[in-house]
Amino acid sequence: MSLPATTSSPVAGRKFRPAAGRRTDLFLGALGLVCVLLLIEIVSRTGLVDSQFLPPASRMGAALVTDLGQRDFWIAFGQTVRGWAIGLALAMLLGIAVGVVVGSVPFLRRATASTIEFLRPIPSVALIPLVVLIYGSQPQSALILVVYASFWQILVQVLYGVADVDPVVRDTAHSYRFTRWTVFRTVVWPTALPYVVTGFRLAAAVALVLEITAELVIGVPGLGQMIGVAQSSAAVPETYALVIVVGLIGVVVNVFARRVERHVLRWHASVRKDLS
Repeated sequence: MSLPATTSSPVAGRKFRPAAGRRTDLFLGALGLVCVLLLIEIVSRTGLVDSQFLPPASRMGAALVTDLGQRDFWIAFGQTVRGWAIGLALAMLLGIAVGVVVGSVPFLRRATASTIEFLRPIPSVALIPLVVLIYGSQPQSALILVVYASFWQILVQVLYGVADVDPVVRDTAHSYRFTRWTVFRTVVWPTALPYVVTGFRLAAAVALVLEITAELVIGVPGLGQMIGVAQSSAAVPETYALVIVVGLIGVVVNVFARRVERHVLRWHASVRKDLS
C-alpha cells in the first residue's frame, strides 16, 4: 500500500471556528431542523403527501414520547449503545495494535499491502450471510460486522500516522540508544495520534451504521430490530420516531467524537489556538 510522503497531520490544516461561530452554527442547525419539521407537518396535513406514508411531525413526536415511556424502548436503546461501544472499542484496540506493528516493520508493510487493499473494500454487509450462518441473530453477529467495518478505518489511519514519522527523528532516537518502548512513546505515538483520533471519529460513525444495520437486517436485539418490527406491523409514526432516535444518536456520537478529538489533541497547535 502506497503511503503519502507528506509529514502533515490530518488536523494540521483544520481551522476551528471561534465559540461565537459555533453558537451561530448550532442556532442555524436547530432552525433548519424546525423548518424541516414544519414542512413535514404542512405537506402531510394538506394532503400533498399521503399521511399513510409520511405522517405529520406532531404524530411522530407523539409516538416518540410514547416510546420514551416504555421499558422495552430503553432496553433496546441500551443494547444498541452497548453493541456500538464494545465493537468500536475492540476495533480501536485491534486497529492500533496491528497498525503500529505493521507500520513499524517495512517488510510487514510491504507483505500485507495487497492483502489490506483486497480486504478493506469488502462491504461488511457482504458478511451478513456468513455471520447469520454461524451466530444467527445473536449479538455476536452485529459485533463481528461492527468490528470488521471499523477496524479498517482505524488501521489505515494508523498506517499513515506511523509512516509520517520523521526518519531523522527516529534515527536520532536510535542513536541515543532509546528503547523501542521509548521510541514508540516519544516519537511514533505523538506523530500517529492525530491520525488515530481521525480513525476513531470515522470508525465511530461506521460502527453505529453497522450496529443498526445488523439489528434491522439480521434481527439482533436493539433499536434496529424495533424499527423492523414497527415497519412490518404498519406502525408508521412509531417507525419514523425510532428513525429519529437513531438519527439523534448519530448526532451525539459525532459530538462525542469531536470532543474526544479536542481533548486528546489539546496539545496540537490548531486545537490550542482554538482553546486560547
